[in-house]
Amino acid sequence: MPRVYLLPTSKYSPEVIAVAFAKTSRSPKPFDRTAEELSAEQSAKFHEKWVIGYGHASVAEHAVVHVAVEGISRVAAEALESARLGSFTEKSSRYQRFTPEEVVIPPEIAGKAAEKAYREAVETLFGAYGRCVAAVREQVRRTEPPREGESEKRWDARIRSRYADVCRFLLPMGVRTNLGLTMNARLLAHTLRKMLSHPLAEVRQIAEQILSVAKEEVPTLLKYVGEVEGWQKGAEALRARAANFRGGGTYAEDWCHLVSWEPRGEERVLAAMLYRYGNRPYTDYLAYVRGLPREERKTIAQEVLGVLGERDVPPRELEYTAYTFDIVIDQGGYYEFKRHRMMTQTPQALGVGLGYAVPRLAVEAGLEGEYRAAMDAAARAYEAIAEVSADAAAYVVPNAFKRRVLAVLNLREAFHFLRLRAAPNAHFSMRRLAYRMAEEIAAVHPTLAAFLNLPAGSWEAVEKEHFAAV
Repeated sequence: MPRVYLLPTSKYSPEVIAVAFAKTSRSPKPFDRTAEELSAEQSAKFHEKWVIGYGHASVAEHAVVHVAVEGISRVAAEALESARLGSFTEKSSRYQRFTPEEVVIPPEIAGKAAEKAYREAVETLFGAYGRCVAAVREQVRRTEPPREGESEKRWDARIRSRYADVCRFLLPMGVRTNLGLTMNARLLAHTLRKMLSHPLAEVRQIAEQILSVAKEEVPTLLKYVGEVEGWQKGAEALRARAANFRGGGTYAEDWCHLVSWEPRGEERVLAAMLYRYGNRPYTDYLAYVRGLPREERKTIAQEVLGVLGERDVPPRELEYTAYTFDIVIDQGGYYEFKRHRMMTQTPQALGVGLGYAVPRLAVEAGLEGEYRAAMDAAARAYEAIAEVSADAAAYVVPNAFKRRVLAVLNLREAFHFLRLRAAPNAHFSMRRLAYRMAEEIAAVHPTLAAFLNLPAGSWEAVEKEHFAAV
């Protein structure tokens, strides 16, 4: 009989567990026996020699830490959450209220005239946010009043996301948030190096704090973590080149542009599906699929994808084709989009140059004038802060302002992302994006996209229902 058991963190430190697992490659001893024989000092020496000295970094993936991070700005949270394989859970702007006291003052502008502009803009935004919550909540009540016998509290819990999804457009990125993170030591070391090399002081300070507390669990594996000057120099060089760029105008800009895809991507995916269960080289199956009529290809896709249930994960072979999108989306939507870290994302700096979205419910609640005035105040403050620090100016930008991001995802990730974000309970910014991306994929790969099985709807319908301007 196989023996399966835990090495509990209540008994063994993460570094001891990592060594116990690593030693199985050369030792026949049971894991628990190996762990019992290890001391913290012995584990440290092992990691110094093999992980740090010889570069066997995968061993560090067995050492996992859980870190609670509270009171940081959403700007800093975005930097922290850029780690692809980390696990994060964050304070939700859908289910919790925010106050102007919960705002980080960027160290770059503290005590300067730009701080005054920042505070004034934050006060304006939160004044509008508070009135938005009250007005839009009552607007929702008109169309969706409490059910018979339903208390005010239960009604509010049921419809809260309806008004919160609208009013969160007014929240600036400087608002404080809390998050819990789980990472292995290898990933944490990489993440902290990125944060220690970040241009914003708050991000660097948080990295120092995380490094300090994480060293209590994995002192050796984080021993040599520090800033990376090469990354900083590279960023400075590229920023200068981008600032001097004078090209452009090659196509009419679209808010969701499918930049590239593989014209024979469907053939590659179907051939890979056959390859898994065959015994011939891949090129043989590729040639076979290319010779099939379209209806026969549809039959193969149906045999594999058409039999899957709603919660079933599609096969890995869908990863053999990918799509590159150039997307413009409001910052609130991007903040959710970035959670999908299995795709590759390259966001541009958050600013105010692309304008802002206006949710329809805010207009229907009679708040359009105040809403736009708050956005204009934030834009003016952004310009004032940018004169001191272009990076720190992001703190004052509300969720409504649009941002550009380049994203590459394979078809398997597209199945996951589009099904999740087109669901009726998803935020309308994300539903609009999901339907549009699905439409673009279906236009180039209709055979496989036919099995996305999204809820009935379209990005145009979502846009018309939820946005007065976008």
